[in-house]
Amino acid sequence: MTAALAPAFPWGDVWGQDEALSQLQAAASDPAQLAHAWLITGPPGSGRSTLASAFAAALIAEPGDEAAMRQVLAGTHPDLTALRTEGVIISIKDARALVERSYFSPSLGRYRVMVMEDADRMVERTSNVLLKALEEPPERTVWILCAPSDADLLPTIRSRVRTLRLREPEVTDVARLITSRTGVDAAVAEQSARLAQRHIGMAQRLATDADARARREETLRRVLAVRGVGDAVETAARIVQLATDDAKALTAERDEAEREALLRTLGIAAGAAVPPAVRGQLNALEDDQKRRATRSLRDGIDRVLTDLESMFRDTLMLQLGRPGDLINRELQDELTSLAASWTSRRTLTVLDRISATRSNLEGNAAPVLALESMLVTVASGRTP
Repeated sequence: MTAALAPAFPWGDVWGQDEALSQLQAAASDPAQLAHAWLITGPPGSGRSTLASAFAAALIAEPGDEAAMRQVLAGTHPDLTALRTEGVIISIKDARALVERSYFSPSLGRYRVMVMEDADRMVERTSNVLLKALEEPPERTVWILCAPSDADLLPTIRSRVRTLRLREPEVTDVARLITSRTGVDAAVAEQSARLAQRHIGMAQRLATDADARARREETLRRVLAVRGVGDAVETAARIVQLATDDAKALTAERDEAEREALLRTLGIAAGAAVPPAVRGQLNALEDDQKRRATRSLRDGIDRVLTDLESMFRDTLMLQLGRPGDLINRELQDELTSLAASWTSRRTLTVLDRISATRSNLEGNAAPVLALESMLVTVASGRTP
């Protein structure tokens, strides 16, 4: 990222997206280039949310007003409304509330900015709530939607936004970033960036959490060892357990901090009994945390499927005579043996089944049963 394209504030945390950065900087400074609605797309870890926050800060605050920009980046500015979900879907109630706020005039800033992260988590009925707001927005309201791909949104939504596609960074670029952020060894950073398939957040987690790296390796080795239905059943249960452990590691500390903060706000000392009058607020927090845990577990299983796809993709690369293009280099001996023991057609069958399993899980299939079915295909080469 060049200094000319990346002034320190508020764009300093945007990394590796010079072209997108240039477009948004121009739009923030020139009303003639500013669309009323934007869709920022890119693979997980590409920096969609970071870029959306920086763009919102540049739109709301007057140039040079760093105090207002910091408010926006912290999510506390009154002219910013951001909808983030840690649930399975964005609820129609939350979407309606967002739309209602979009019609308020800016109170302090130049624009009112509505940010919807994970816009791909809207069902069709919820998407329709946004249509009129996107068709006829107030003059000083700007929408910023974020999603992995424009294909994840309805055509009616896509036709009403300006799409900005982020590029996927190179492994070496991600490794350098992780080393500069965390100080980890360059070799660990490279391995983590490669295994995370250039997902910046996941690469940083793998680089700084040896347990996360160990859980990933155990999962892949267990799948490689599946030989029959019994192995499939046992391994499916273990994958769900590992994903559960991973989700708990991500959420447990945050859940406890939220609970303690709420109790302090209510004036309840640590360890004291919760009075019945405020128990409802604590129950509401616990319900939110349970929904977040469900989402975190589903995301964890999805990451497992992504890791498995990378492993069988490596197997296919070996079968095609391309050993220098592997993601899971640490498993090269095992994957070379696997590549020699079955056909490329069988590898493609397994990859198709992993993709189908992801779709089944998005449709709320039971995780253990879906994984069992997938692993039977791994063991037999045939879809059950």
